[in-house]
Amino acid sequence: MEQLEVDLGERSYPIHIGPGLLEHGERVRAGIRGHQALVVTNTTVGPLYAERVEQALAGLEVERVELPDGEAYKTLDQLDPVFTRLLERGFERGATIVALGGGVVGDMAGFAAACYQRGVPFVQVPTTLLAQVDSSVGGKTGVNHRLGKNMIGAFHQPRAVVIDTDTLATLDERQFAAGLAEVIKYGVIGDADFFAWLEEHMGALTERDPAALTTAIRRSCEAKAAIVAADEREGGQRALLNLGHTFGHAIETGIGYGRWLHGEAVAVGSLMAAELARRLGWLSDEEVHRIEALTVRAGLPTRAPADLSRARFLELMRVDKKARGGEIRLVLPTAIGNATVTADYDPEALAATLDEHHALPARSVSRG
Repeated sequence: MEQLEVDLGERSYPIHIGPGLLEHGERVRAGIRGHQALVVTNTTVGPLYAERVEQALAGLEVERVELPDGEAYKTLDQLDPVFTRLLERGFERGATIVALGGGVVGDMAGFAAACYQRGVPFVQVPTTLLAQVDSSVGGKTGVNHRLGKNMIGAFHQPRAVVIDTDTLATLDERQFAAGLAEVIKYGVIGDADFFAWLEEHMGALTERDPAALTTAIRRSCEAKAAIVAADEREGGQRALLNLGHTFGHAIETGIGYGRWLHGEAVAVGSLMAAELARRLGWLSDEEVHRIEALTVRAGLPTRAPADLSRARFLELMRVDKKARGGEIRLVLPTAIGNATVTADYDPEALAATLDEHHALPARSVSRG
């Protein structure tokens, strides 16, 4: 097992990474402070892993809520069963919520923890690659609205993050590839050596080699933990983690939550950001090719949905947490291993980028 720490002073917390962490459960149990725990999971993950987590919490007052599986259910309405169970069972302020599942479960359970009695502890137990390398770390929680993704939420840091790499064995190929989009992101925005490592080891990652996976998860978590420690509430540096997300969120919102996975939309969004940076003279043709080639090898889509027009894209991109004064601020790479957040770009270059990603054929399996 490997252990990292997110350094936030008195609110610092560990990230545990390794195989079999749910089988033994000590790390999950260590994150619980009170005598009550609510396991929030979904209808896919619950039958696979919830009993193991509950066994780790034996002796406590434990309840379970299973939510529907999928981004389409990441709404305020779907949180009602969580709050109802907490209230029906008389859960106190010292109770802990355990988020068992992927990014949707983690975001929703964390938001419930932020809201219940104005804040109770929670522990992240991510079971998808995307959640393990990104969404479980950093305390961003929330739900979607039909007009914008993740626009309702709160910063609420977990007590611990417990990453059992064995859970990736039950992850389907599409979900696994979606997680690789966030792994690639870390190389693009801040670590050229890691990007080169990914180019060398992508085959081992797609074959789910345990050693390669552990390295990729650890290096991704190290990168995110350092950024969160420096900028917890996204006042500056942390916004770099949103590479591809402004484009990607527009895709998810525009075509309907759930048609594309978050990581698939981020993959295309990152390529759009790279193409815009190339048009601005910030990124070389070779660098754009390397990013796209790695994306293809990961099994991810490379083109935006054809039914999302340029006008609709721009409309949705303006509904973004980074927007200021109606301006669309974007994370753009300036080299592999470096990126910036800016609104200082030629709008015609953005329009041309949006048009190009509709005109060219997709280089991977269509996502619908």
